[in-house]
Amino acid sequence: MISTSTDIKPFDVGAIRKEFPVLERKVKGKDLVYFDNAATAQKPQVVIDALVNYYHQYNANIHRGIHSLAEEATAAFEATRDTVKEFINARYREEIIFTRGVTEGVNLVAATYGRQNIKEGDEIIISGMEHHSNIVPWQMLCLEKKAKLKIIPVDDNGELMMSEFQKLISPKTKLVSIVHASNSLGTINPVKEIIDIAHQYNIVVLVDGAQSSVHLDIDVQDMDCDFFVLSSHKIYGPTGVGVLYGKKELLEEMPPYMGGGEMIKEVTFDKTTYNELPYKFEAGTPNIADTVAFKAALDFVNEVGKDNIRKHEEMLTKYAMDKLLKIDGVRLIGTAKHKTSVVSFIVEGMHPQDMGILLDNYGIAVRTGHHCCQPLMNRFEIPGTVRASFAMYNTKEEVDELVKGVEKAIKLLK
Repeated sequence: MISTSTDIKPFDVGAIRKEFPVLERKVKGKDLVYFDNAATAQKPQVVIDALVNYYHQYNANIHRGIHSLAEEATAAFEATRDTVKEFINARYREEIIFTRGVTEGVNLVAATYGRQNIKEGDEIIISGMEHHSNIVPWQMLCLEKKAKLKIIPVDDNGELMMSEFQKLISPKTKLVSIVHASNSLGTINPVKEIIDIAHQYNIVVLVDGAQSSVHLDIDVQDMDCDFFVLSSHKIYGPTGVGVLYGKKELLEEMPPYMGGGEMIKEVTFDKTTYNELPYKFEAGTPNIADTVAFKAALDFVNEVGKDNIRKHEEMLTKYAMDKLLKIDGVRLIGTAKHKTSVVSFIVEGMHPQDMGILLDNYGIAVRTGHHCCQPLMNRFEIPGTVRASFAMYNTKEEVDELVKGVEKAIKLLK
């Protein structure tokens, strides 16, 4: 890991790139240009080392063992919980529930809080730019409970129509589940305003922080969200680890999500009593190694500094948008005033998948398709987009390679 924070201030992208081994490889004979960070970020060496070190030095199950390895593993696992608490400024460490990712976090809330509190005729509000993981669980719940799902519309710039949001609220509205930053457009939604409005009507709000947690400063107390979900692998950490934050009073009232070991106090064949928070929602052996390594990722981000990262990414985003707009036939999809480092575009007369295949031949990794946002693509009347998403280790020179690649691909296919 970079030895001290002074090594990278002012922001030294060259020093940062050296921390990510995968960036040294070639793809199809070309230097790798990795612009698929919204799908998953690459991992710094310190995260890889932490993962290997767990298996190499203290692999053991946690919480129940009294031997040294079990105690070391438990301490490392719980240290990650404390780091996450500080990373999002939760009030209590018991409010941090480990999951497999954002998808499981949303499903957990739908299956516990939702089933407990949503009744026939009730209404749930989501937006027109949600990822499928923040659509399907609510559809399933509405089908089961005979409730209604309402949608906040999206304008041509890819921004929520907030005046329409207020019109959707009724006495039957019980929950709002909203994406903080769109994975397909980059739009940063006014979640604090949405939460303030919802709370005026005693409506509970879940915020999907899959994309925002790596780019924006997250303060769940200031935001005053009731639930917040995030994924490790978007924040330079391992896959298969996520976090559900919930206000303690809500989590305490919710029933367990799964039954099994760790989430119990006492089991008899007549009755089972459940464990206290957060363990009530962490049944079975968790993903220990990856959770331990997640702490190293958060420490790395904190050391580089989110403000440094954000300024660098904003520069790259503006640079890329300006360059791409100069190419004949290119149309940007998602031009919100407030964006994360996502640039989605289409080329007139060209399917996004064809562009993605050609760019891969030049060593450039982008994401193409509907990005698990089919309703949003339908709203723009397109099959999908080419999405370039930037991270702390990307450079202007790589953006130049993307632009050259797009220009070459257009010449080949037209």
